[in-house]
Amino acid sequence: MNTYEKLTDLQSLVGQVIGVSAWQSVDQARIDDFAAATGDHQWIHVDPVRAAAGPFGTTVAHGHLTLSLIPIMVSTAFKVADVRMSVNYGLNRVRFPAPVPVGSRLRGHFKLLNFEIIPGGAQVVVEATTEREGQSKPVCVAESVARHFT
Repeated sequence: MNTYEKLTDLQSLVGQVIGVSAWQSVDQARIDDFAAATGDHQWIHVDPVRAAAGPFGTTVAHGHLTLSLIPIMVSTAFKVADVRMSVNYGLNRVRFPAPVPVGSRLRGHFKLLNFEIIPGGAQVVVEATTEREGQSKPVCVAESVARHFT
């Protein structure tokens, strides 16, 4: 975990990786819980028997499940000590270049793309690249926009 004392310390790090997360496991229970929360019960995610005969040979995580792991990955990758509140401001771009088969382990790499001072803090754009253990192709690449307040 990288710790930055002040939000303004990030300003000079634009273009650099500011943190790498701990690994997160994606088991069938996590996939099923996500399906229950979102109502997306497509067989490729929740039916191991049918998915075994499908294109990936097993169930795979929802793309949006993979995307939703970004906050927990950020929490283990970096923190800014003087930030009292952070707000998700949205996403600029999201892609899912590769599937996430059940049983995968994922981690995020966070590269600071932009830092802009706003009243009370800063708006930052971070490229979140989610890798699957043992694979070179990322499973998710997203530009996440957040506002941090000191």
